[in-house]
Amino acid sequence: MKNSTVDTHTLPAQWADDEPLLVVDDLYVEFQTRQGTVRAVNGVSYSVNAGETLAVLGESGSGKSVTAQAIMGILDMPPARIPRGQVRFRGTDLLKMPDDARSQIRGRRVSMIFQDALSALNPVFSVGWQIGEMFRVHRGMSKRDARKKAVELMDRVRIPAARDRLDDFPHQFSGGMRQRIMIAMAIALDPEILIADEPTTALDVTVQAQIMGLLAEIQRDSDMGLILITHDLGVVADVADKIAVMYGGRIVEEAPVHDLYRSPAHPYSKGLLESIPRVDLKGQELYAIKGMPPNLLEMPTGCAFHPRCPYRRANCETDVPPLHPVGSGRGSACHYWREVLDGGHS
Repeated sequence: MKNSTVDTHTLPAQWADDEPLLVVDDLYVEFQTRQGTVRAVNGVSYSVNAGETLAVLGESGSGKSVTAQAIMGILDMPPARIPRGQVRFRGTDLLKMPDDARSQIRGRRVSMIFQDALSALNPVFSVGWQIGEMFRVHRGMSKRDARKKAVELMDRVRIPAARDRLDDFPHQFSGGMRQRIMIAMAIALDPEILIADEPTTALDVTVQAQIMGLLAEIQRDSDMGLILITHDLGVVADVADKIAVMYGGRIVEEAPVHDLYRSPAHPYSKGLLESIPRVDLKGQELYAIKGMPPNLLEMPTGCAFHPRCPYRRANCETDVPPLHPVGSGRGSACHYWREVLDGGHS
């Protein structure tokens, strides 16, 4: 009865089926530090439908993970502050919900896989206890029933001899197996949105492929929306439906995945793609984007990418480019996106 009350309060009936499951709208996040204000997220907007995978790409410090933490409601406030924006789940703005109601959404309806499984898992509790906690706390299950569910989930994410390993501790598992345990915890309550923050970091390519395949399989089975946060274009080509590229706290390009791979419309996206090692270029020097990511305490004027951009002109240093529509479902925050699409300045 308790869960029914929470659902009625947090998910009003006016949500329209044709609206995306999750909408991030003009979101800003900043941090107050001794050095000044760090503007980590600057007007980010994106959406995710049921059964859809959105890949959010960018270098470290681009705002990918901070946006995800704002969605989950796990930012420390202060020092964090959200001066503007909305995060709508099934039509309800999560940012305006009281903490107790939002805690019922977190984990149950919107869940997250953190990038460092060893740090995210509690070292003093067995993995079976930690997975089972989801059912004890949120579903009121007995310890015995929660252990049974933990075994089922460990089997589902293909941990060998799951029943025998139920009482093992996180340090007794390999990196890939720990990541599977994190996935098991994240999907325990059948969330409608799953955020995977760098889920293949520090894993070898074979294990990366296994983890990505597992996420894709779980998504197919449950029709959940998936937000995949990564800096690696190579891991998303076969799983994402659309891509949002972030730089300096903004989305600088958004596109269906195949369109972006075929013809990027922003110099930063183009540079990322050219930085991927290719078999046909064996022996040649690997391309690297010149310069460093921006200091969020002292953001460049105009386009944040202009100090590193081969397309830059005088107005790039003064005018912030809007997200220009460049085709069906595509946008580029570049004054000279047509030249990028034409392949100039390679």
